Amino acid sequence: MTRSLTFAAMSLAAAALAACRSHEPPRATEAPAPIAVTVVRAADTDIADRMEAGGVVAAQESAVVSSRIVATIVDVRVRAGDRVRAGDVLATLDARDVTAHARQAGAAATAAEKAAVQARAGQTAAEAELRLATAWHKRITGLYEKNSATAQERDEAEARLAGAAARVAGTQAGIERAEADLVSARAAAGAATTTQSFTMLRAPFDGLVTERLTDPGNLAAPGMPLLRVESGGPLQAIVRVDEARASYIHPRDRVEVLIDAAGQPGGDRHLIEGVVSEVARAVSADQRAFTVKIALPRAVTARSGTFARAYFRGAPRRSLVIPVDAVKRQGQVATVFVVQDGVARLRLVQTGPPIGGRVEVLAGLDSGESVVTAPPPNLADGARVTAGAAPPPAGARP
Repeated sequence: MTRSLTFAAMSLAAAALAACRSHEPPRATEAPAPIAVTVVRAADTDIADRMEAGGVVAAQESAVVSSRIVATIVDVRVRAGDRVRAGDVLATLDARDVTAHARQAGAAATAAEKAAVQARAGQTAAEAELRLATAWHKRITGLYEKNSATAQERDEAEARLAGAAARVAGTQAGIERAEADLVSARAAAGAATTTQSFTMLRAPFDGLVTERLTDPGNLAAPGMPLLRVESGGPLQAIVRVDEARASYIHPRDRVEVLIDAAGQPGGDRHLIEGVVSEVARAVSADQRAFTVKIALPRAVTARSGTFARAYFRGAPRRSLVIPVDAVKRQGQVATVFVVQDGVARLRLVQTGPPIGGRVEVLAGLDSGESVVTAPPPNLADGARVTAGAAPPPAGARP
């Protein structure tokens, strides 16, 4: 079955293009020499179906800066568009309360250190008393055995020895308690110091401030976005692909991506080649979709959030294709020259998107017809031609 367009509008357009030839009366001159052209046969070929997925341009790393404590914002030192280095102070919060708590915790830690020192001194005194009580008990015991000391003196020496031993044990327990209190106080002081550091919001990495969401005087709270920071370097496109098509996409696949003209090198609107860096299931399993991240070339300078459309290779199918340079476009009208019996005939065609140096012909052309590639400027409908075979288009992919 022929693929020629059957609708009347395109037929009229073809007649109008044919009528554009010169209406001057014929002259008694020699016929013009045939025009040398190269032709290629339109052929049905296996090509991969094209899948489209929409998404946005995003940085490789992105962070929302927020506060970890409830405090009033004193100063915001950056604005959208400012470049920052990792560790730079972006905003400061009111630190009076946390500073007071930090001082209180530091004082408690100092008191705990003094108590530990006092407990160790008490243990030293108790051990000295135990040594003295031990020597006294030994002396009295020796005298008692020689009947030179009374039983009461012996009992007093034993009681004195037992009391000294108990005091040593008590001081050891006091030391352990003081050391535990010291560890707790130091931990509280460290926590207070860490909390005090939360009053200075710093850049998590080198990058660009893309959004400022607050001003001095506002109240900051945990989870409330204050600033957005994105890393520099190459960008990525993040798109969503439904589950039925995700099986055709794999990491390291090369993908064509279309971004708005403002994000293209030189401001042109054309396809950019990216590489699939990650294929991950969406957060919610019931969405039946996958998130695909595509690494873009460094030359892409689009803003984050710019709309991007990715074109993936899907299932293979048979399609009629011809070289891209065989198609001439005038607005929305696409035409090709077909060679029939040594004569070039203008043909209206309907085409799909380009595929690696070739283009799919949806209607207007039959398989096996000879199509002129890169038609010369002086080629017109009805001109006599001499046709030569054209080499395969460079970069063609099956």
